[in-house]
Amino acid sequence: MDILNSMLGGFEAAFTLVNLAYICVGIVLGIIFGVLPGLGSVTALAMLVPITFYFTPLAAIAFLVGINKGGTSGGAIPAILINAPGTPEAAATALDGHPLAKQGRPEKAMKTALYSSVFGDTFSDIVLILLAAPFAAVALTFGPNELTTIILFSFTMIAALAGRSLVKGLIAAALGLFLSTWGLDPVDSTERMTFGAIHLYDGIPLLPFAIGTLALSSVLSQLYDMRRDRGQPPPAPLPPASQFRAENRISPREFWGNWKTLIRSSCIGTGVGILPGLGVTLAAFLGYGAARRSSPRGDKFGTGELEGIQATEAANSAVVGSNLIPTIALGIPGNVAAALLIGAFTIHGVVPGPLMMVNHAELIYSIFASMLMANLAHLVIGRVGIRIWVQFVRIPKHIVLPTVVLLCVVGVYIPTNSMFDVGMLFLFAGVGYLMRKAGFSIVCLVIGFLLGENFEIYLRQTVLINKADLTVLLTNPVSLAFLLLTLFFAWHFGIRVPLKQKRARAASREARAASD
Repeated sequence: MDILNSMLGGFEAAFTLVNLAYICVGIVLGIIFGVLPGLGSVTALAMLVPITFYFTPLAAIAFLVGINKGGTSGGAIPAILINAPGTPEAAATALDGHPLAKQGRPEKAMKTALYSSVFGDTFSDIVLILLAAPFAAVALTFGPNELTTIILFSFTMIAALAGRSLVKGLIAAALGLFLSTWGLDPVDSTERMTFGAIHLYDGIPLLPFAIGTLALSSVLSQLYDMRRDRGQPPPAPLPPASQFRAENRISPREFWGNWKTLIRSSCIGTGVGILPGLGVTLAAFLGYGAARRSSPRGDKFGTGELEGIQATEAANSAVVGSNLIPTIALGIPGNVAAALLIGAFTIHGVVPGPLMMVNHAELIYSIFASMLMANLAHLVIGRVGIRIWVQFVRIPKHIVLPTVVLLCVVGVYIPTNSMFDVGMLFLFAGVGYLMRKAGFSIVCLVIGFLLGENFEIYLRQTVLINKADLTVLLTNPVSLAFLLLTLFFAWHFGIRVPLKQKRARAASREARAASD
């Protein structure tokens, strides 16, 4: 009965015009950031989290969810029009979307991408609503022993899958973990790495860290690339306006004729979202590959097949809802977008994890209802504004990037009125830029930072409860299972995969030498 009352109360709180307005604004901003190549929903989330200080918890999360949903589909627009994906996952959409645009049907390709995105998003939201409470109920039975090994496994899994090198991923996660320990010790309040600065007593501020490493470092990287590529030929021009005609319609029969592909890709994206670290890009290419293997027209993929666009967009959008399952059940983000949502929850005094469903049940169900509302709003706004979003593709980067830098600085300064935070912003922008150039995963760094405090607390509790006898982790079935999974990922991605790649490179060199 309590769950039913919380659900009814949550849905009642969500279905208001004010909440709908926040959702719609979030979707519009998300699409715009997705359309601008090189930015995307993660940059938008990192930049706009600060303004949610002034929102209610529900309005803040609904706004950010709208940004995430809009940004995921918005990246498909430049991928289709000029073969320049606005987000990494949209690279798979470009495989069939851009050829279709060159055939004179760009609007048809964009409509297909939008409808498929909304379908996959709605599918994963329903799975989230059905599974969040059972997952959280199971997680409530876990103690410090289990949670320590679960977070350790998450670090290893994210490091293995989010970057090209397990070792570099673990180094990045370890750096994030180290940075999370700065400030006052949570047990005895002794100073750790504060350097006498009172601003660091509460630890490194989340907003300068997140915005600097994710948004501003990306802008710096793009500015460097612009300078390097100066003198290169300009990007492909947009299709002429005459190609946006009525015959670009997609009929219901044409869209739903590939319903198996839509469901398959939605299942793939949902599964990828549940597992931390796999990412939206992987879901997009897995969905595309599965559709190409299963379709009777698989040999036509890459030439402008609608089914290829549907497979990609349904898969990458299905990650948006399902990556909140580990976030709500365990407090472990499924990807960077979920990690930033954890930061937003924390700002509003909501601690992510299994107790969310107990202490903030009505808020959680309000968020679920907002996600369903956002899907409908996304469909309407995306469809009505297709020709408007196209115009944002025309904005040159030398105008967009300095504007983003200004917004980053303002977003960090306004909540605290502190120039110290602005200095930290540029410091971590530099750290993020150097890590990007050196091939270290920013995802691992951010998630290591966000999970570091909980990992330290659970590990210290485990040591105290078991009187420093950590062999108990080998006798606890759940802890042992996650330790074995950690070792498997470390062996497979740290030893086996590099050895196979080394042998493949050696064989390739020998083949080239023999041919010469």
